[in-house]
Amino acid sequence: MTSHTIQAHSLTKYSIAITSATSLLHSARRLASEMGIEVALAITDAGGHLKAFEATDGVPFLATDVAIDKAWTAVSFGMPTHVWGDLFTTRPDLAQLAHRPRLVAVGGGYPIIENGHVIGGLGVSGGSAVDDQKIAIETLTTAGFQLP
Repeated sequence: MTSHTIQAHSLTKYSIAITSATSLLHSARRLASEMGIEVALAITDAGGHLKAFEATDGVPFLATDVAIDKAWTAVSFGMPTHVWGDLFTTRPDLAQLAHRPRLVAVGGGYPIIENGHVIGGLGVSGGSAVDDQKIAIETLTTAGFQLP
């Protein structure tokens, strides 16, 4: 008698729930308000598709696309956006990625990680790169998500 192994033709994919995405947006907006910063906030799912978005009334319109692209960049490789600047200078093999239209290499984008799985991306834009990054870090850690 021979044993047959059945191979699965699909994978289980983890992705952020809309309730969690909305909660993160509200937390980030509250923190940005406390800091006196107008922001655009974006959450993508694990595939980089926009899941939730919010912008304060006074945020510059360019921040909208930047926030979405920061979230997309963060989820694409599971690392924060600020890391890309150093990678482009230390890893010449990655230089071609600098020309990807949506890739953002400044602070404010973080992967959303739960139990070791990247379930989405958070993008914050409107303040300085340092302030955007601070908002993203505090928002995620307060909500109990892991940082890379």
